[in-house]
Amino acid sequence: MIETFKNEVAQGLNANPKTLPSKYFYDKKGDALFVEIMNLPEYYLTRSELDIFQNKTQELIDSLNLNPNTYFELIELGAGDGLKTKELLRLLDAQKFKFDYFPIDISGNALALLKQDLNKELPNVSVKPQQGDYFEILASLKKKKLPIVILFLGSNIGNMDDEMAAEFIYSLGNNLQPKDKLLLGVDLIKANNIVLPAYNDSKGITAKFNLNLLERINNELDGDFNLHHFKHQPEYNEKKGIAKSYIVSTIDQKVTISAINKTFEFVAGEKIHTEISRKYNDALIEKIILKTDFSISNKIMDHKAYFADYILERT
Repeated sequence: MIETFKNEVAQGLNANPKTLPSKYFYDKKGDALFVEIMNLPEYYLTRSELDIFQNKTQELIDSLNLNPNTYFELIELGAGDGLKTKELLRLLDAQKFKFDYFPIDISGNALALLKQDLNKELPNVSVKPQQGDYFEILASLKKKKLPIVILFLGSNIGNMDDEMAAEFIYSLGNNLQPKDKLLLGVDLIKANNIVLPAYNDSKGITAKFNLNLLERINNELDGDFNLHHFKHQPEYNEKKGIAKSYIVSTIDQKVTISAINKTFEFVAGEKIHTEISRKYNDALIEKIILKTDFSISNKIMDHKAYFADYILERT
Protein backbone atom coordinates (compact mmCIF):
# COMPACT_ATOMS: atom_id res chain seq x y z
CA MET A 1 0.00 0.00 0.00
CA ILE A 2 2.75 2.46 0.97
CA GLU A 3 4.68 1.68 -2.23
CA THR A 4 1.62 2.49 -4.35
CA PHE A 5 1.09 5.71 -2.41
CA LYS A 6 4.73 6.67 -2.90
CA ASN A 7 4.70 5.89 -6.64
CA GLU A 8 1.45 7.74 -7.31
CA VAL A 9 2.56 10.83 -5.37
CA ALA A 10 5.86 10.86 -7.30
CA GLN A 11 4.07 10.44 -10.62
CA GLY A 12 1.54 13.18 -9.83
CA LEU A 13 4.02 15.78 -8.60
CA ASN A 14 6.35 15.11 -11.54
CA ALA A 15 3.47 15.77 -13.95
CA ASN A 16 2.73 19.12 -15.57
CA PRO A 17 0.34 20.34 -14.29
CA LYS A 18 0.84 18.67 -10.91
CA THR A 19 -1.82 16.29 -9.55
CA LEU A 20 -2.46 14.13 -6.49
CA PRO A 21 -5.02 11.27 -6.36
CA SER A 22 -8.19 12.11 -4.41
CA LYS A 23 -8.39 8.57 -2.99
CA TYR A 24 -5.59 9.51 -0.58
CA PHE A 25 -7.81 12.04 1.19
CA TYR A 26 -9.09 9.13 3.26
CA ASP A 27 -6.91 8.24 6.22
CA LYS A 28 -8.27 8.28 9.79
CA LYS A 29 -8.21 12.08 9.97
CA GLY A 30 -9.58 12.42 6.43
CA ASP A 31 -12.45 10.04 7.22
CA ALA A 32 -13.42 12.15 10.23
CA LEU A 33 -13.20 15.40 8.26
CA PHE A 34 -15.39 14.00 5.49
CA VAL A 35 -18.03 13.01 8.02
CA GLU A 36 -17.96 16.66 9.17
CA ILE A 37 -18.28 17.81 5.54
CA MET A 38 -21.33 15.61 4.97
CA ASN A 39 -23.07 17.38 7.87
CA LEU A 40 -22.28 20.92 6.70
CA PRO A 41 -25.23 23.10 5.60
CA GLU A 42 -23.52 23.84 2.26
CA TYR A 43 -22.90 20.19 1.42
CA TYR A 44 -26.24 19.26 -0.16
CA LEU A 45 -25.02 16.04 -1.81
CA THR A 46 -25.34 13.67 1.15
CA ARG A 47 -28.67 15.15 2.27
CA SER A 48 -30.06 14.91 -1.26
CA GLU A 49 -29.20 11.24 -1.73
CA LEU A 50 -30.22 10.48 1.86
CA ASP A 51 -33.61 12.00 1.01
CA ILE A 52 -33.98 9.34 -1.69
CA PHE A 53 -32.87 6.50 0.59
CA GLN A 54 -35.11 7.63 3.45
CA ASN A 55 -38.25 8.60 1.54
CA LYS A 56 -38.12 6.47 -1.61
CA THR A 57 -36.63 3.29 -0.15
CA GLN A 58 -39.44 1.06 -1.37
CA GLU A 59 -39.17 2.57 -4.86
CA LEU A 60 -35.44 1.74 -4.84
CA ILE A 61 -36.14 -1.87 -3.83
CA ASP A 62 -38.92 -2.23 -6.42
CA SER A 63 -36.66 -0.78 -9.13
CA LEU A 64 -33.97 -3.35 -8.32
CA ASN A 65 -36.55 -6.06 -9.09
CA LEU A 66 -35.29 -8.38 -6.36
CA ASN A 67 -36.82 -11.75 -5.56
CA PRO A 68 -37.31 -12.15 -1.78
CA ASN A 69 -36.75 -15.90 -2.14
CA THR A 70 -33.46 -15.65 -4.07
CA TYR A 71 -30.19 -15.06 -2.21
CA PHE A 72 -28.20 -12.14 -3.61
CA GLU A 73 -25.09 -10.11 -2.87
CA LEU A 74 -25.32 -6.40 -2.17
CA ILE A 75 -21.92 -4.86 -2.89
CA GLU A 76 -21.13 -1.25 -2.08
CA LEU A 77 -18.12 0.43 -3.64
CA GLY A 78 -16.62 3.07 -1.34
CA ALA A 79 -19.01 2.36 1.51
CA GLY A 80 -17.69 4.98 3.96
CA ASP A 81 -19.90 5.28 7.05
CA GLY A 82 -22.90 3.63 5.33
CA LEU A 83 -25.26 6.44 6.38
CA LYS A 84 -27.55 6.11 3.34
CA THR A 85 -27.13 2.38 2.84
CA LYS A 86 -28.43 1.66 6.34
CA GLU A 87 -31.85 2.93 5.22
CA LEU A 88 -31.90 0.36 2.42
CA LEU A 89 -30.49 -2.42 4.61
CA ARG A 90 -33.12 -1.73 7.28
CA LEU A 91 -36.03 -2.22 4.86
CA LEU A 92 -34.46 -5.21 3.11
CA ASP A 93 -34.01 -6.82 6.52
CA ALA A 94 -37.58 -6.00 7.59
CA GLN A 95 -38.93 -7.52 4.38
CA LYS A 96 -36.91 -10.71 4.95
CA PHE A 97 -34.73 -10.48 1.83
CA LYS A 98 -31.85 -12.96 1.80
CA PHE A 99 -28.50 -11.33 1.11
CA ASP A 100 -24.93 -10.67 2.18
CA TYR A 101 -23.77 -7.05 2.34
CA PHE A 102 -20.21 -6.51 1.10
CA PRO A 103 -18.99 -2.97 1.86
CA ILE A 104 -15.75 -2.30 -0.05
CA ASP A 105 -13.52 0.61 0.90
CA ILE A 106 -9.89 1.68 0.75
CA SER A 107 -10.13 2.70 4.42
CA GLY A 108 -9.86 -0.15 6.90
CA ASN A 109 -10.81 2.28 9.65
CA ALA A 110 -14.10 3.19 7.92
CA LEU A 111 -14.93 -0.50 7.34
CA ALA A 112 -14.28 -1.43 10.97
CA LEU A 113 -16.54 1.38 12.21
CA LEU A 114 -19.27 0.46 9.71
CA LYS A 115 -19.25 -3.21 10.70
CA GLN A 116 -19.38 -2.26 14.37
CA ASP A 117 -22.36 0.06 13.76
CA LEU A 118 -24.27 -2.47 11.65
CA ASN A 119 -23.72 -5.32 14.10
CA LYS A 120 -25.32 -3.11 16.73
CA GLU A 121 -28.13 -1.54 14.66
CA LEU A 122 -28.98 -4.42 12.30
CA PRO A 123 -27.68 -7.63 13.90
CA ASN A 124 -29.55 -9.87 11.44
CA VAL A 125 -27.77 -8.42 8.39
CA SER A 126 -24.77 -10.41 7.17
CA VAL A 127 -21.90 -7.89 6.81
CA LYS A 128 -18.67 -8.94 5.08
CA PRO A 129 -16.28 -5.95 4.80
CA GLN A 130 -13.69 -6.03 2.03
CA GLN A 131 -10.68 -3.71 1.97
CA GLY A 132 -8.89 -3.24 -1.32
CA ASP A 133 -9.30 -2.91 -5.07
CA TYR A 134 -12.89 -2.93 -6.36
CA PHE A 135 -12.26 -5.11 -9.37
CA GLU A 136 -10.11 -7.72 -7.63
CA ILE A 137 -12.82 -8.17 -5.00
CA LEU A 138 -15.65 -8.20 -7.58
CA ALA A 139 -13.82 -10.82 -9.64
CA SER A 140 -13.62 -13.10 -6.60
CA LEU A 141 -17.31 -12.61 -5.75
CA LYS A 142 -18.36 -13.20 -9.35
CA LYS A 143 -17.29 -16.84 -9.10
CA LYS A 144 -20.22 -17.60 -6.78
CA LYS A 145 -22.68 -16.82 -9.62
CA LEU A 146 -25.26 -15.33 -7.26
CA PRO A 147 -27.32 -12.30 -8.39
CA ILE A 148 -25.45 -9.09 -7.63
CA VAL A 149 -26.55 -5.54 -6.89
CA ILE A 150 -23.76 -2.96 -6.87
CA LEU A 151 -24.17 0.35 -5.05
CA PHE A 152 -21.95 3.18 -6.23
CA LEU A 153 -23.33 6.16 -4.35
CA GLY A 154 -22.47 9.72 -3.41
CA SER A 155 -21.62 10.73 -7.00
CA ASN A 156 -18.25 8.99 -6.58
CA ILE A 157 -18.36 8.33 -10.34
CA GLY A 158 -18.02 12.11 -10.65
CA ASN A 159 -14.42 11.87 -9.41
CA MET A 160 -13.56 10.50 -12.87
CA ASP A 161 -13.57 12.23 -16.22
CA ASP A 162 -16.17 10.92 -18.70
CA GLU A 163 -13.80 8.58 -20.51
CA MET A 164 -12.59 7.04 -17.24
CA ALA A 165 -16.18 6.75 -16.01
CA ALA A 166 -17.20 4.88 -19.17
CA GLU A 167 -14.24 2.49 -18.79
CA PHE A 168 -15.05 2.00 -15.11
CA ILE A 169 -18.70 1.10 -15.77
CA TYR A 170 -17.67 -1.16 -18.65
CA SER A 171 -15.28 -2.97 -16.28
CA LEU A 172 -18.05 -3.34 -13.70
CA GLY A 173 -20.19 -4.97 -16.38
CA ASN A 174 -17.41 -7.50 -17.04
CA ASN A 175 -17.76 -8.64 -13.43
CA LEU A 176 -21.53 -9.06 -13.57
CA GLN A 177 -24.07 -11.38 -15.13
CA PRO A 178 -27.13 -10.41 -17.22
CA LYS A 179 -29.91 -8.85 -15.08
CA ASP A 180 -27.46 -7.84 -12.33
CA LYS A 181 -27.98 -4.24 -11.25
CA LEU A 182 -25.88 -1.13 -10.65
CA LEU A 183 -27.40 1.61 -8.51
CA LEU A 184 -25.45 4.68 -9.60
CA GLY A 185 -25.82 7.85 -7.51
CA VAL A 186 -24.95 11.08 -9.34
CA ASP A 187 -25.07 14.79 -8.62
CA LEU A 188 -27.10 16.68 -11.22
CA ILE A 189 -25.95 19.85 -13.00
CA LYS A 190 -27.00 22.92 -11.04
CA ALA A 191 -26.27 26.62 -10.69
CA ASN A 192 -22.93 27.93 -9.45
CA ASN A 193 -24.41 29.41 -6.26
CA ILE A 194 -25.58 25.93 -5.16
CA VAL A 195 -22.58 23.86 -6.22
CA LEU A 196 -19.52 25.96 -5.35
CA PRO A 197 -20.28 26.48 -1.61
CA ALA A 198 -20.47 22.67 -1.25
CA TYR A 199 -16.71 22.61 -1.97
CA ASN A 200 -15.82 25.83 -0.14
CA ASP A 201 -17.74 25.84 3.15
CA SER A 202 -17.71 28.81 5.49
CA LYS A 203 -16.08 26.82 8.33
CA GLY A 204 -13.11 25.79 6.19
CA ILE A 205 -13.60 22.06 6.82
CA THR A 206 -13.29 21.24 3.09
CA ALA A 207 -10.03 23.19 3.00
CA LYS A 208 -8.69 21.11 5.92
CA PHE A 209 -9.83 17.92 4.14
CA ASN A 210 -8.00 18.86 0.93
CA LEU A 211 -4.83 20.02 2.72
CA ASN A 212 -4.83 16.86 4.86
CA LEU A 213 -3.50 15.10 1.77
CA LEU A 214 -0.26 17.10 2.15
CA GLU A 215 -0.16 16.30 5.87
CA ARG A 216 -0.52 12.62 5.03
CA ILE A 217 2.45 12.86 2.66
CA ASN A 218 4.43 14.52 5.46
CA ASN A 219 3.51 11.77 7.95
CA GLU A 220 3.78 8.69 5.74
CA LEU A 221 6.39 9.68 3.14
CA ASP A 222 8.53 12.02 5.29
CA GLY A 223 7.61 15.16 3.35
CA ASP A 224 8.15 18.73 4.51
CA PHE A 225 5.09 20.50 3.09
CA ASN A 226 4.39 23.68 5.08
CA LEU A 227 0.58 23.76 5.09
CA HIS A 228 0.61 27.48 5.87
CA HIS A 229 2.07 28.07 2.39
CA PHE A 230 -0.70 26.24 0.53
CA LYS A 231 -4.42 26.93 0.21
CA HIS A 232 -7.55 25.11 -0.93
CA GLN A 233 -9.14 26.44 -4.13
CA PRO A 234 -12.35 25.04 -5.68
CA GLU A 235 -13.61 25.99 -9.16
CA TYR A 236 -16.89 25.21 -10.97
CA ASN A 237 -17.78 25.46 -14.65
CA GLU A 238 -21.58 25.58 -14.65
CA LYS A 239 -21.87 25.17 -18.44
CA LYS A 240 -19.79 21.97 -18.46
CA GLY A 241 -21.05 20.82 -15.06
CA ILE A 242 -17.54 20.21 -13.72
CA ALA A 243 -16.26 21.19 -10.27
CA LYS A 244 -12.54 20.86 -9.52
CA SER A 245 -10.51 21.14 -6.32
CA TYR A 246 -6.95 22.39 -6.20
CA ILE A 247 -4.21 22.91 -3.63
CA VAL A 248 -2.43 26.14 -4.55
CA SER A 249 1.07 27.22 -3.55
CA THR A 250 0.90 30.75 -2.10
CA ILE A 251 4.65 31.41 -2.48
CA ASP A 252 7.67 30.26 -4.49
CA GLN A 253 8.94 27.26 -2.54
CA LYS A 254 10.62 23.86 -2.55
CA VAL A 255 9.25 20.71 -0.93
CA THR A 256 11.29 17.58 -0.23
CA ILE A 257 9.73 14.14 0.13
CA SER A 258 12.41 11.87 1.59
CA ALA A 259 10.67 8.57 0.78
CA ILE A 260 10.77 9.54 -2.89
CA ASN A 261 14.24 11.07 -2.52
CA LYS A 262 13.20 14.13 -4.50
CA THR A 263 12.64 17.88 -4.09
CA PHE A 264 9.76 19.51 -5.96
CA GLU A 265 9.66 23.19 -6.90
CA PHE A 266 6.48 25.29 -6.74
CA VAL A 267 5.93 28.83 -7.98
CA ALA A 268 3.43 31.16 -6.32
CA GLY A 269 -0.05 30.42 -7.68
CA GLU A 270 0.88 26.95 -8.98
CA LYS A 271 -1.96 24.44 -8.63
CA ILE A 272 -2.03 20.78 -7.63
CA HIS A 273 -5.21 19.25 -9.03
CA THR A 274 -6.66 16.90 -6.39
CA GLU A 275 -10.25 16.17 -7.37
CA ILE A 276 -12.85 16.44 -10.10
CA SER A 277 -16.55 16.40 -9.16
CA ARG A 278 -18.57 15.85 -12.33
CA LYS A 279 -22.25 16.81 -12.44
CA TYR A 280 -24.65 14.98 -14.76
CA ASN A 281 -27.88 14.95 -16.73
CA ASP A 282 -29.65 12.16 -18.65
CA ALA A 283 -27.73 12.84 -21.87
CA LEU A 284 -24.36 12.54 -20.13
CA ILE A 285 -25.31 9.28 -18.40
CA GLU A 286 -26.53 7.85 -21.71
CA LYS A 287 -23.26 8.89 -23.35
CA ILE A 288 -21.14 7.32 -20.59
CA ILE A 289 -22.93 3.94 -20.74
CA LEU A 290 -23.25 3.92 -24.56
CA LYS A 291 -20.48 1.35 -25.09
CA THR A 292 -21.05 -0.62 -21.89
CA ASP A 293 -23.30 -3.59 -21.18
CA PHE A 294 -25.76 -1.48 -19.16
CA SER A 295 -29.08 0.14 -19.88
CA ILE A 296 -31.07 2.57 -17.72
CA SER A 297 -34.10 0.90 -16.15
CA ASN A 298 -35.11 3.72 -13.77
CA LYS A 299 -34.13 7.10 -12.34
CA ILE A 300 -35.12 8.24 -8.83
CA MET A 301 -34.57 11.84 -7.67
CA ASP A 302 -34.73 13.68 -4.36
CA HIS A 303 -37.55 16.17 -3.81
CA LYS A 304 -35.43 19.14 -4.98
CA ALA A 305 -34.18 17.27 -8.08
CA TYR A 306 -30.59 18.02 -7.03
CA PHE A 307 -29.49 14.36 -7.13
CA ALA A 308 -30.42 11.15 -8.97
CA ASP A 309 -30.00 7.44 -8.37
CA TYR A 310 -29.98 5.69 -11.73
CA ILE A 311 -30.82 1.96 -11.79
CA LEU A 312 -28.69 0.37 -14.51
CA GLU A 313 -29.26 -3.22 -15.58
CA ARG A 314 -26.57 -5.48 -17.04
CA THR A 315 -27.81 -6.65 -20.45
